[in-house]
Amino acid sequence: MRQGGVGAWQDLIGDPLADRSVKPRRDGRTMVIDKGLGLGPTGDLLEIASEYIDYWKLPFGTSALYPEDLLRDKIALIRRYGVYVYPGGTFLEIAVMQDRLAPFIERVAELGFDAAEVSDGTVQLSAAKRREAIQRARAAGLVVLTEVGRKDPTERLGAVQIHRTIVEDLAAGAEQIIVEGRESGRGVGIYDSEGEIAEEELLKVMRAAGDIHRLIWEAPLKSQQQELIRRFGTNVSLGNVPPEEILALECLRRGLRADTLRFALPDEAGAD
Repeated sequence: MRQGGVGAWQDLIGDPLADRSVKPRRDGRTMVIDKGLGLGPTGDLLEIASEYIDYWKLPFGTSALYPEDLLRDKIALIRRYGVYVYPGGTFLEIAVMQDRLAPFIERVAELGFDAAEVSDGTVQLSAAKRREAIQRARAAGLVVLTEVGRKDPTERLGAVQIHRTIVEDLAAGAEQIIVEGRESGRGVGIYDSEGEIAEEELLKVMRAAGDIHRLIWEAPLKSQQQELIRRFGTNVSLGNVPPEEILALECLRRGLRADTLRFALPDEAGAD
């Protein structure tokens, strides 16, 4: 297992966008959404890109469809590369709906996951149940991420509710807050139906959060990643990044791609 090491160009070419954080990091975290990679492709990606991945999500209920031995092997492989791995929040919502929260959290830890996501994007949780889920996961030794936002675009949350949820989640022990964007990045969260950032929704979340360093913005589309980097810098935390886009995103973060290289150009050089 190779990990880290000196890059082939490190002594010759610097990052046009400087100050990219390195692991373990508080800012600039990247969460990959893995909808069904086998052990081989998982290992290949980790060998190349584990330094650029902080969280690895097996979304929705996909982890229920793995043979148990394969799931355990995959979780162990991801953790060996220093990446947190967790099942999707929708799966926890199903456990709550079926009154199986406590045994669900126990099974998450027993299978080897080292993180958990608490959300209520589809199955609404009371504030007390959400707090219980966070605290149970913490007690089981898991790092907890929570998600704010609904998956139904007709159910956008108000600023007061977003603020209250974020404050209460952090007080209960959440490590970071994920801003809902789904795997499509369209018509949900801070995005309009075309996948563009809706300014009013973005500002609503920013005002509600206070400290944006505690946020992970789900941003599956390159245009969204690029815009969030432009607004918040190379060390903005981004999630729901497809596995095949991890290196491409890291290039965006560092200015090693035309889309963000222009951010590093002097004004006169970038002018038409």
